[in-house]
Amino acid sequence: MYLSKEKKQELFEKHGFKKETKDTGSSESQIALFTHRINHLTEHLKNNKKDHNTRRGLLKLVGKRRRLLNYLSNKDIERYRSIIKELGIRK
Repeated sequence: MYLSKEKKQELFEKHGFKKETKDTGSSESQIALFTHRINHLTEHLKNNKKDHNTRRGLLKLVGKRRRLLNYLSNKDIERYRSIIKELGIRK
């Protein structure tokens, strides 16, 4: 797979709520992982414009990330703002 175990642990350590490698379930960790996958698929689709199955998967990932962001904004607005700022999702 394009994402190695070490890279995943680095993502969880950098963006996770508890800031450790085993923090895989927090909303921030999942949002960071989805953002990395979304960026990877976006680059893939720039080269392969007719890959509709990947485009569908990308749209599903964007929806999952959106639901997690909505949950986080309702639960703790400060955590929401910090993850948005760290990942640079909003322009």
